[in-house]
Amino acid sequence: MTRTRRGRLRRALLAALVAASVAVPVSGAASPAHVPAPAPTVSGPPTAATPAALAERYAASRRDMEAARRMAAAHGDRKRADALRVMADPARQFLSFDGREGGRTVEVVGDLARAERIAVVVPGAGVLVDNYWRLLGGARALHKELGDRSAVVAWLGYETPSTVSLAAVTSGRADGAAHELRAFIGELETLKPTARTSLVCHSYGSVVCARAASAPQLADVVLYGSPGTGYDNAAALKTRATVWTGRGADDWIAGVPHLRVPLLVTAIGFGTDPVSEEFGAKRFPAGDGGHNDYLKPGSVPLKSIARIVSGEDPGDPSGSTSGGRHA
Repeated sequence: MTRTRRGRLRRALLAALVAASVAVPVSGAASPAHVPAPAPTVSGPPTAATPAALAERYAASRRDMEAARRMAAAHGDRKRADALRVMADPARQFLSFDGREGGRTVEVVGDLARAERIAVVVPGAGVLVDNYWRLLGGARALHKELGDRSAVVAWLGYETPSTVSLAAVTSGRADGAAHELRAFIGELETLKPTARTSLVCHSYGSVVCARAASAPQLADVVLYGSPGTGYDNAAALKTRATVWTGRGADDWIAGVPHLRVPLLVTAIGFGTDPVSEEFGAKRFPAGDGGHNDYLKPGSVPLKSIARIVSGEDPGDPSGSTSGGRHA
C-alpha cells in the first residue's frame, strides 16, 4: 500500500471515529444523569497509614456514602442508591468518596498499612459509580495475583468520558484528572514512603496516566488497551518510571487510527501507537483477549502486570500472540 493510500485510509478512519463520537450522543445515547449528593465530610489523605488511622478514614467515607445513598433514594434513583448500598458494606475500604457529578471514589483492596507493593488502577471511559463493579473486579483479581504485602487502589478519581463521545477522543478530561492523580500519588508517598508504587492504566485511563507519569515516586507506568497517550514517545512522559505497554490480540482498540489532529482549542486522537517501536515503551505479554480482558482472573496480561508491579520481568512478548499486535 502506498504512503498516500495509507494516509487516506487513516484520515477516513479518523473521520468515522469523530462522526461516531459526535453523532451517537446526539442521537440519544446520553451519559447517565448526575444524581444529587452531599459534599463529603472528609478530604485529603488519612493522618497516617496505621490500621487505626485507616479504619477511621474508611468509616468516615462509609458515612459519606450512606448520606449519598439516602439522597439518591429520595431523588428516586434506585440504581444509584442500590450501588451505594453495596459499596457501603463495612468490609469495604474507601479512602475517599464524593457522590457529586457522577461520583469519585478511591478504594483500597488489601492491607494498605502492611503493603510493600501498591498498584493504582486507573479506569478508562464509561466507568461510573453505577457500574463500579467493572473497576473493582479487576482490582480484586490483581490483588489476588499479587498476594500478601500488597494493596491495589481502585482510583475512580475523575469523571470518565462516555465510551462513545467526543470527550473520549480528546484529552480534556485527562488533563484535569491527571492533576488529581498526581496529588494522590504524592499522598501515597507521604503515607507509604518505602512502598513500590505503580500506575496500572486501562484504555482512556492511559491518557490520564501519561500526564501524571512525571510524579517522582512511581516505579512503573503500565498502559494497556491504550488508544495512545497524546505524546509522541515514552520519553516525552518525562518520568523516572519504567513505561510498559501491552495489547491483547483481540482488542478492538488496535483499529483506532493513531493520529492527532488539531481542532479549535483541542486535538482529536492520541497520536503514536503505544505498542509500536516508535513509542519506545517496554512491551509485556498481553495474551489473546479483548479490550476488557486484561485483568481477567488467570489471564496472561493479569499475570504480566502482577509481575511488573512486583518488580519482576514479565517475560518476552515476542513470538506467538502473547504480545498483542500492532495497529
